[in-house]
Amino acid sequence: MKVVVPGGTGQVGAVLDRALTAAGHEVVILTRRPVREREVYWDGESAGPWTQEIDGSDVVINLAGRSVSCRYTPANLRAMMDSRVRSTRAVGRAIEAAARPPRLWLQMSTATIYAHRHDAAHDEATGVIGGAEPGVPGYWGYSVEIAKAWEQAQQQADTPHTRKVALRSAMVMSPDRGGVFDVMSWMVRLGLGGPVAGGAQYVSWIHEDDFVRAVRFLVDRDDISGPVNLAAPAPLPHRAFMRALRAAWRIPVGLPATKGMAELGAFVLRSDTELLLKSRRVVPGRLLDAGFTFGHGEWPDAARDLAERRRRRQGPVVDADPRPARSGVR
Repeated sequence: MKVVVPGGTGQVGAVLDRALTAAGHEVVILTRRPVREREVYWDGESAGPWTQEIDGSDVVINLAGRSVSCRYTPANLRAMMDSRVRSTRAVGRAIEAAARPPRLWLQMSTATIYAHRHDAAHDEATGVIGGAEPGVPGYWGYSVEIAKAWEQAQQQADTPHTRKVALRSAMVMSPDRGGVFDVMSWMVRLGLGGPVAGGAQYVSWIHEDDFVRAVRFLVDRDDISGPVNLAAPAPLPHRAFMRALRAAWRIPVGLPATKGMAELGAFVLRSDTELLLKSRRVVPGRLLDAGFTFGHGEWPDAARDLAERRRRRQGPVVDADPRPARSGVR
């Protein structure tokens, strides 16, 4: 296949590029800063020569959007919204205009679209869309609005010959430099891998191998469209999540952090506490119903595998690109 990946220079793009290229597919990355072969310039909103890559391709996987690893200032939240919506509209227009449109458009979305909750898991059929939960910071609702607008931009595109799937993805765990697993592991090795704010909030995640396998599954299954949760079937409370991560790194203890300490740390790291404190209890209902099986369905096993790959510094952990992998997509 020819696969076009707008915004494919981040961590998730690197995971997909590595796997799809190794499987013999032609992968073209659309990026604002092309430096390698197979990278083509685009600005994320305007038509240009990059549209020729989409015309005649088989699959488009749009990952473009400003990184969420930042302070949630009004300017940054607006940039998150604009970068996602505008790039999705640009991809939609390119597919609409294509003489030979791709048969599948996989559009990145986020599990953050669901409500903060502890009592039940969200699947695609019964999950509650967030934004109106009591007792959470009001600005959390803007993240949900971003996710909703992101998906709506894909839905509104007039692409009758192209199947559309929105990937409501949890955190993709890979041992690459700069990814979320790398950042969490760094904290654990510093002795800071304890629960945050009590640790009752749920963490949803997916191993990089299962993320790639799920993408391939969706490519092969022409009967699936609309939103699909990409998350391991066993989300777990933050305290248990960090306990398993400490065990994977053979670190016996980790200092807990209060909400105030988390806010201070987020300020220093130029990030936001929503990434730590929102309870994301998401399960892959549609994938499981369609017969997909996870290779790493439980976090302790996944954490051990990722930590071992990181220790060995071989296989998927080797970066083909000398630039550090970025946890946010572009």
